[in-house]
Amino acid sequence: MTTDQTWRNRVRERAKLAVRRVLHHYDLELSTAPYPARLARALEAFDVTTVLDIGANVGQFSLQLRRAGFDGRIVSCEPLSGAYDELSSRSARDPKWDVVHTAVGREPGEIEINVAANSFSSSVLDMTAAHTDNAPGSEYVAAERVAMTTVQELVERFGIDPTRTLLKIDTQGYEAEVLAGAGDLVRSFAAVQVEMSFVELYRGQQLFDESCAQLQGWGLRMHALETGFSGADGRLLQCDGLFVRDR
Repeated sequence: MTTDQTWRNRVRERAKLAVRRVLHHYDLELSTAPYPARLARALEAFDVTTVLDIGANVGQFSLQLRRAGFDGRIVSCEPLSGAYDELSSRSARDPKWDVVHTAVGREPGEIEINVAANSFSSSVLDMTAAHTDNAPGSEYVAAERVAMTTVQELVERFGIDPTRTLLKIDTQGYEAEVLAGAGDLVRSFAAVQVEMSFVELYRGQQLFDESCAQLQGWGLRMHALETGFSGADGRLLQCDGLFVRDR
């Protein structure tokens, strides 16, 4: 290696360290392979052409997937009226992105959702102190009664082929109920991404070990984990797990 190359490498590393110091100050991270990009590659590898996005909020997940290069069909579900309006606006110019104003659970009907101050922490379930203590500003401030459907009904309504679909579930502790409403279709999905907690953040929710065992029992194996919500002491409280079905 020449002297010039050595000097350029040192300058590059110093610049990276400087950027990382700024990001760490704001609890952010620099990555050469962000999770949406890795997920998009996984979907391509497993021939996934559709994403069923349960708990879309304002469309963050789907937008990140689009920016990472996923060009397939997306069906997003969001129950809260304020978040749905923003989701609908964001999806309006994307002909392959359908949005549905609904909650998703074990059976069709209606249900009441607790609305969090930050919107994305809203849940059917009661929030525990483990959540509010570690995420100030996530407290419930209202409640909204919403329509509810099931994964089975959505698959039928939109003509979705589960064998080429990622079922993504981010419903703040209500994930097990969404999976229950999928019935035997869970055994057909090409991939399932589910938010999982290591401690009870929402009262009565299913925790990490049980979720993993259940998904593996349906013939899905863990493919990737993405760290999520951490506590004030640095403990990981929540993550997203991607499970795939071998072809």
